Amino acid sequence: MTILTIRTDKPEAEIGLYIDEEQLVYEKWEAHRQLAETLHRKILQLLEGQHKNWENLEGIVVFEGPGSFTGLRIGISVANALSYGLNIPIVGMQNEDWIRTGVESLKKGTSTLPVTPFYGSDANITTPKK
Repeated sequence: MTILTIRTDKPEAEIGLYIDEEQLVYEKWEAHRQLAETLHRKILQLLEGQHKNWENLEGIVVFEGPGSFTGLRIGISVANALSYGLNIPIVGMQNEDWIRTGVESLKKGTSTLPVTPFYGSDANITTPKK
């Protein structure tokens, strides 16, 4: 099973490509405010570097939090869109061993489309200025 992993909860984004539990390639980069601009391109480069394309993906594991509001929103939105568009299963994980447990869940046939972010606390909403 060819699996894409995505983690975008902090300024350093991470993506990986696995065949079951075997890591083919894993990349980290300082995405900061360019995450929305770079994530799709980085995933495509990751796939092409392994002589694969979107249609080769058979599952997605995405880190669902806690973490950065904007980072999680972008990464999880991309993961959900890919899962839906490619008609492949997706699971969201929160633990330290998120990749291993996510791969295990996918292999058992689990899918949680759509994955929703877990921010770790309530939103900090400021009162409007008059």
